[in-house]
Amino acid sequence: MAKSIWPQSDQTETLLAAAREGDADAVNQLLDRHRDPVRRLVQLRLDRRVQQRVDVSDVVQDVMFEANGRLQAYLDNPVMAFHLWLRQIAWDHMIDAYRRHRKSAKRDMDREQPLVAAGGADQSTIELAGQLCDPELTPQAAAAQRELAQHVERTIELLDEQDREIILMRHYEHLTNQEVAEALGLNSPAASMRYLRAIRRLRELLQSKGEASDS
Repeated sequence: MAKSIWPQSDQTETLLAAAREGDADAVNQLLDRHRDPVRRLVQLRLDRRVQQRVDVSDVVQDVMFEANGRLQAYLDNPVMAFHLWLRQIAWDHMIDAYRRHRKSAKRDMDREQPLVAAGGADQSTIELAGQLCDPELTPQAAAAQRELAQHVERTIELLDEQDREIILMRHYEHLTNQEVAEALGLNSPAASMRYLRAIRRLRELLQSKGEASDS
């Protein structure tokens, strides 16, 4: 199983405690160790068409600037885990970037774009495919694995927004069920049920597409 894109929580909690005591160096360390994960998140989730018009580094910089300005309020009232709070700020900036560039992106760019950033998709998608497909049918050759990954990614794009979102959170951001529940404002059983429903729908779509290609 691939690791979460976010740093381990133990050191984060230590830095948060020091930051509450007014340790400016702890604040800097806290933000610095989350900068690369935020970049990975933006590369992973910001629409491919928008990324051709917006510098990912600029989005990351805006996220970290806002996080720094809002950090004291978070320290006073930590409403969720720090990385989920930071993820929400990043998500808001990605939505803003998409809204600003949506019309020009749709007008000027091919609609069909890869689901996630090149170099990061295959392993996550292949792991997901291994759960969805008959293991005996899962190809081993690298070229075939990439083809399988692309097939799964295209099928994920056919899901409705709610199903697609929870699959991306679980299998590409590698958030736990508890983290997904916290990020979406659900309880754990509800998040688990939503995930299982999305996986079922994805499996059904993959099967139907496979049957169509065989006919």
